[in-house]
Amino acid sequence: MFSNNILVKVQNISVRFQGNDILDNISLDVERGRIVTLIGPNGAGKSTLVRIVLGLLKPNSGSVFRQSGIRVGYMPQHLSIDHSLPITVLGFLRLSRVKTDIQQVVFEVGISHLLDRPIQKISGGEMQRVLLARALLREPDLLVLDEPIQGVDISGQSELYELISKIRQQRGCGILMVSHDLHLVMAATDYVVCLNKHLCCSGHPEVVTKDPAYLKLFGTAIYTHKHKS
Repeated sequence: MFSNNILVKVQNISVRFQGNDILDNISLDVERGRIVTLIGPNGAGKSTLVRIVLGLLKPNSGSVFRQSGIRVGYMPQHLSIDHSLPITVLGFLRLSRVKTDIQQVVFEVGISHLLDRPIQKISGGEMQRVLLARALLREPDLLVLDEPIQGVDISGQSELYELISKIRQQRGCGILMVSHDLHLVMAATDYVVCLNKHLCCSGHPEVVTKDPAYLKLFGTAIYTHKHKS
């Protein structure tokens, strides 16, 4: 039996493809009310681990536990939309076909002023908020965010991380994030998992940034933990 707070528990999983190790003996817990962030270089296996958490891929070995009946909201790194498709932001969100109050969610993420805009005409930062809203329409217990600040300018990155932290606090959901941005994400997470096909190190951000395995991959990084757990 696992704690009721654990939404997903990955134990000792390994993934191999065409004789190559993609992930080797990885364990991970995502709990309600916590933000867990996956970091690592390109090819480290972050996307593969996310697919396992989402149930889209089965590991070659190890086990995956998901709490029964949990709702998952997924925010992709980017989404290509045909420029000839005549659709507004509101129309795009309505494609989700959920019963959640769209107006409440768009207010929560700060995109109420965009609803009548063609989705192809909004900025990268605005698009990330639209994708976040779409994930929240599922009223998720677990929110999975793949590079949430992709395409967001520097001034908007900190605001988006603050919004993610606020969502966690207000909704009590668990959040699993993938990020390459070390400086900002370290101040916006509770727990860090550093991957490079194997588990390099994990723990509180302040601990991870001092770990020799982390320093070997990324060198020295400034860390300031700002949000409240």
